[in-house]
Amino acid sequence: MPLASGDVVATRLFGIEIDGVQIAQFRDVAGVSNTIAPIEYRENTPDGIQVLKKLPGNQTAGDITLRRGKSGDRALWDWFKQVRDGDIAGARRNGSIILYDYEQGEVARYNFVNGWPTKLTITNLTAPGNDVVVEECVITHEGLELA
Repeated sequence: MPLASGDVVATRLFGIEIDGVQIAQFRDVAGVSNTIAPIEYRENTPDGIQVLKKLPGNQTAGDITLRRGKSGDRALWDWFKQVRDGDIAGARRNGSIILYDYEQGEVARYNFVNGWPTKLTITNLTAPGNDVVVEECVITHEGLELA
């Protein structure tokens, strides 16, 4: 069912696209953020009163972290290897984090540009463990926009 007036989006209904292709399921996504650094500027009025002004400075976009259960899919590792091997131009990809309503209708899309993986890890492995191995990929990029 689509979102009713006043309803909000559930965190469990999302998808990931890289270069327009929906990629494997992920358990969570973090770091979808933009920040504008404030510049503080102090001056005195003609009456000698100090005034603080804040101006917008440089904008930065946060790195996106994707986590999923480890499977036989090597796509993230192959992408990381492309960067490691020096093919930066070929590794830069555009992508989207997509939020869905209860009927899988798109509610919002956050597009990033020129992204590439900076880190790949798997969870700690323990012999008596009873947990799923989780693969984590950190993607840095050059900008994030709400489509």
